[in-house]
Amino acid sequence: MSDDFRHDFRHDFNKLNRLPPYSLGEVIALMRAARRAGEDIIDLGMGNPDLPTPQHVIDKICEAAANPRNHRYSESRGIPNLRRGITEWYQRRHGVELDPDGEAIAVIGAKEGLSHFVLMTVGPGDVVLCPDPAYPIHQYSVIIAGGDLRHVPLTPDTDFIENLEQAVRRTWPKPKMLILSFPANPTTQVVDLAFFERVIAFAKEHNLMVLHDFAYAEICFDGYKPPSILEVPGAKDVAIEFVSLSKSHSLAGWRVGFASGNRQMIHALTRIKSYLDYGMPQAIQIGAIAALRGPQDCVEENVEVYKERRDALIEGLGQPGPGAWKIEKPLATMFVWAPIPEPFRAMGSLEFSKLLLREAKVAVSAGIGFGEAGEGHVRFALVENKHRIRQAVRGIRRFLRGASVPGAEDDDAAARIVAEEE
Repeated sequence: MSDDFRHDFRHDFNKLNRLPPYSLGEVIALMRAARRAGEDIIDLGMGNPDLPTPQHVIDKICEAAANPRNHRYSESRGIPNLRRGITEWYQRRHGVELDPDGEAIAVIGAKEGLSHFVLMTVGPGDVVLCPDPAYPIHQYSVIIAGGDLRHVPLTPDTDFIENLEQAVRRTWPKPKMLILSFPANPTTQVVDLAFFERVIAFAKEHNLMVLHDFAYAEICFDGYKPPSILEVPGAKDVAIEFVSLSKSHSLAGWRVGFASGNRQMIHALTRIKSYLDYGMPQAIQIGAIAALRGPQDCVEENVEVYKERRDALIEGLGQPGPGAWKIEKPLATMFVWAPIPEPFRAMGSLEFSKLLLREAKVAVSAGIGFGEAGEGHVRFALVENKHRIRQAVRGIRRFLRGASVPGAEDDDAAARIVAEEE
C-alpha cells in the first residue's frame, strides 16, 4: 500500500478527525511506565468502581446462565420483568409512575444508551447545549453524531439557567437538545427539584429535548437525596433520563443501565437499538432484576464506603500544617473535585496532574479533560480503599510540603508560599 493511499484513507474518517486527542493519555502513559519500573502508584484517576457485585446478584446471574433458555438472543429494549423492575424503582424511590411498555428501556450501561440516543436524534446542523465542564461522552456523543456543540459554563459563581438563556439568544439555528447530569461528574455539583422545574420550563419555552444522565442517583451523602428530573410535572413531555447500576449496585463490568421518560424519545432509542444490538445477555438482565427488586442494604453499604473514602481524603489533606490542601466535601458522586493549590495553578491541570504522579505517586484526572471550564481543578476518583487513600494523602502532603513551585526562587520560597495558602 502506497503512502499516498494511506494518507487519503485516513482522511475518510471525518468523525474521528473531529474528536480531540485524549488529554489524560499522557498521565495514563506515565503511570503505566512508572508501574513497569516498579513504582507503587495509587490510581485515583479513572472512575472505575472497585466494590464487588452483591452476592445475591451474582448468584442469580449464575443460576440464569446455567439455563439454556437464556442462551438465545434477548430483547434489545430489555425483557418485560426488567422493564417492570425499572418502573418499580422509579415509583419506590422518586414517586414517578411510568409505563414499562412505552416509557422505560434497558441499556448496556448508561453510556451506551446515551450515546446511541444522541446518534439517533442529532444530525448535521442540529445544535446541542452541554455544560462545561462535563463528562466527556456528553460532549463527544454530539460530535460523533455530526451535530454542533455549544458549551454552557457550569460554575459555582454563575446561574446556569441564565447561561442557558444567553446561549439560546446567541445561537442559530435554535438548539434542539440540552444534555445535563446531576449529581455532576466531574464537578460533583448537586441541584434541587426547583432547579429541574426551571430546566423543564426553559425546555418547553424553547422546544428543546432534555437528556439527563442520572448515573449517581443513589450515591449521596449527609442527608442529600438527588431528585429525578422526571419528578417535575410535565417532564415526560420533553425529557429522557438515564440511570446506571454501575456505582449504586457495583454492576460496572456487567454493563447495566436504563432510560425512562418521554415515549417518543424511548421509541427512538428502541428503534436504533433494534438495529444495533440484542440487548444485554439475558442472564445479566435477570441479575439486574434481582438488584432492583432485592435487598437494598448493599446500596447503603456502598454509599457508606464512598463516604468514608471521601472523608479520609478531604480530612486528611485538610489537616492543619505544612502541605495542607483545603477541599470542600461533595454531597454526591464517587469523586472529589479539587481546585489546584494556588501556587501551582498557573502550570495548568494537566502539568499539575503529571507532577502529582511523579512526586506524590498519585494519579488523578486533569480538569481540562472535561472541558475548558474544568481548568484549574483535578478530579479524584474514590476507587481505592481507605488504607490506600491515606497513603495517597501522605504522599500528596509530603510533596506539597517540600515542593518547588514553578516560578519560585528556591525550595524555601516555595514552602513559604504553600504555608501561606493554609
